[in-house]
Amino acid sequence: MTAKMVVQQPRPFVVATDSTQWSSGICDCGRDPAHCCFAFWCFPCFACKTASDYGECLCLPILDAFGLIPPITLAMRVSMRHRYGITGNICDDCVYSFFCGPCSWCQMAREMETRLQPITLINARAK
Repeated sequence: MTAKMVVQQPRPFVVATDSTQWSSGICDCGRDPAHCCFAFWCFPCFACKTASDYGECLCLPILDAFGLIPPITLAMRVSMRHRYGITGNICDDCVYSFFCGPCSWCQMAREMETRLQPITLINARAK
């Protein structure tokens, strides 16, 4: 009598972040304490670094000091929503930019980290 052995190898699959929502809420600073502390202790530096990481001019967020509603924070949120296909509206972006500036920049930094992570293969084995 012969025994039949069935061997099934796990197949790799790709985990990708493709959502129409922000990956974290506006007040989810506890999910990333490093960004939260950096924004709290040196907010202008944090905003400039985040803008630079996004591909904008390093000193662009400094212009926020010249408007009632921070124009650069608002523009970055709108741009990020369009780039990543996040649903939302300009009214919400306006409110978050005006009342929650540092939290808004932290949320954008977390979103970039989430969306720009390299593709992860799970259950893949090197041969």
